[in-house]
Amino acid sequence: MSEATRLSKRVIELFGCSRREADLYIAGGWVTVDGKVVEAPQFKVEDQRVELHPDASLDPVEPVTLLVHGSTGCNAAQLQHLLVRERHWEQDPHTQRVLHGHFLRQEQSLPLQTGASGLIVLSQDWRTQRKLREDAAKLEQEYLVEVAGEVPASALERLKKGWLHKDTQFPPCKASWQSEQRLRFALKNPAPDLLRQICTALGLKVLGMKRIRIGGVPMTKLPVGQWRYLGEKERF
Repeated sequence: MSEATRLSKRVIELFGCSRREADLYIAGGWVTVDGKVVEAPQFKVEDQRVELHPDASLDPVEPVTLLVHGSTGCNAAQLQHLLVRERHWEQDPHTQRVLHGHFLRQEQSLPLQTGASGLIVLSQDWRTQRKLREDAAKLEQEYLVEVAGEVPASALERLKKGWLHKDTQFPPCKASWQSEQRLRFALKNPAPDLLRQICTALGLKVLGMKRIRIGGVPMTKLPVGQWRYLGEKERF
């Protein structure tokens, strides 16, 4: 049995590359140990079979944006636990090679309403981060809100231009009934508890909230507790 050594060192020995190149190959998911991808240069190997994919590239791992279906009240720690291969949606239409590096240094933008579930955006891409930060006031967010109680359509119509209720000025939003207990809201850059406040002012009790769209990006059929990649042609 040979002495245990770092995977990066074994790659250098086997394929005649530099330390930097070995690290890039490993981080890029191009190196397997006994047929399993290992992305940690410090991983210790002994007599295992170390192979380099024939299509291996030295290009750095490109930053990605992930769309997550967060559960109600999902906090940062719970969100981090979802960033694993096993939680990747099998029906992701924008599938690419899933890398451990895709889960690192992810920044969350446009937080959910307090107590809501639904679409959460995480990104490593500074361009996407800046877009969501600078255009927050322009991007329409769509929520489905389960409620108890009744309110006429005329009351919902008042919300379009903003509504002053008992010295509280609510910003403009679009609201319509989707079913007997479900309202659809579309609004821009809502304060953390705005939807619950609006519903309470309307005499409705909120039973649940779910964000299903941000700008031009819908959550689609992404199951709760799973994530998918933002496609190249998808635009917020």
